[in-house]
Amino acid sequence: MQPSKRPGRSRQRGRRPREGTTERLFGLHSVREAILSGRRPLLRLLVRRGERRDEVAELVRAAGEAGLEVIEVEADDLAPGEDEGRGSGFSGSGNPQGVALDAGPLPELSLAELCTPAKGPRRIVALDGVEDPQNLGAIARVADASGARGMILTSHRAPRLSPAVARASAGAIEWLPVARVGNLRRALEELKTQGFWVVGADLEAPVSIYEVSDSLLQGDLVVVLGAEGRGLRPGVRALVDHPVQIPMQGRVGSLNVATAGAVVLFELLRRSQKSGA
Repeated sequence: MQPSKRPGRSRQRGRRPREGTTERLFGLHSVREAILSGRRPLLRLLVRRGERRDEVAELVRAAGEAGLEVIEVEADDLAPGEDEGRGSGFSGSGNPQGVALDAGPLPELSLAELCTPAKGPRRIVALDGVEDPQNLGAIARVADASGARGMILTSHRAPRLSPAVARASAGAIEWLPVARVGNLRRALEELKTQGFWVVGADLEAPVSIYEVSDSLLQGDLVVVLGAEGRGLRPGVRALVDHPVQIPMQGRVGSLNVATAGAVVLFELLRRSQKSGA
């Protein structure tokens, strides 16, 4: 590994640039996927001085191929700030993985851009009041893995696409397109005019996801997931074409929203693969 260095200035150059100009991503997965996807502006890769692990060397090579400056810094220069560290999984100060990436924010699309016509069925995940960055990141990881086309967030009561979200998603958010809308109800109404069917995960649904016929779960679908505890808001629930619940046999009556999303999305993936769609 041969990062670029300027003797006597590494500590200064390792500091985060002026507030608001960049975000600092932590974690091997989120940093790697940000570099590989190239969807956000990339400024520089910071590497802990003396770091020699193979995973980090691969990141340095990827950064070089992307034309990205690589700088060795002291360990203290990689410590997350208060806002960056919140929800990132770090305990105390320091960055145990030894890398960080200074980059611009991820782009967000309009609803029209997210839902342009495509070959094959379109699957989109919409979140209704999911405010925790860890849950958002976990859902993004599931959505990407299950083949979802993208995700819809609201302007209010939804987290920004922060470094904490990137880390929680293991970098999946770097690839998953996201549209942010002012009103989820109006967005769903618009999608329904374009031929989408709305599937809602709902504890009060009369039918299990496993009992719904295949014919009802084909084509273009929007899967709506609500906040834990509150679930879907009444106005959103009224627009759901196919409310489904997940049958459970344990003593706890509900699942984490990311886990519930995984069950529903992978069941839809299974059915689409079975039908050849």
